[in-house]
Amino acid sequence: MNTASLVENITYLENKPAITVLLKTKTSKEIRIVMKKGQTMKEHKAPYPIVIELFEGSIDFGVEGEKKSLKKGDLIALDENVPHDLTCTSDCIIRLSLSNYDSVERVNNVNN
Repeated sequence: MNTASLVENITYLENKPAITVLLKTKTSKEIRIVMKKGQTMKEHKAPYPIVIELFEGSIDFGVEGEKKSLKKGDLIALDENVPHDLTCTSDCIIRLSLSNYDSVERVNNVNN
């Protein structure tokens, strides 16, 4: 059994989103992304399907050029290779579920 917390040991970075691997299972990695208002993740694609849960705060989530406002409790699932971007509109905590075939380094490099 693995356990983790989305709300413990949170550190907001001044210049970019903070990305932390919380859990690994046989099939997925559960990642926490914390962002301050105004921070962004530029358009990118995931090579495998992903699920995003907005645990706290709000973001504007762009999918193939269309913006959707997400608020606390919202979930969104994307198939592989779908272009998307994020703009944080209030300090937020995001849970990202990645395939184990995907890499955390890819997520860390989105804004680099």
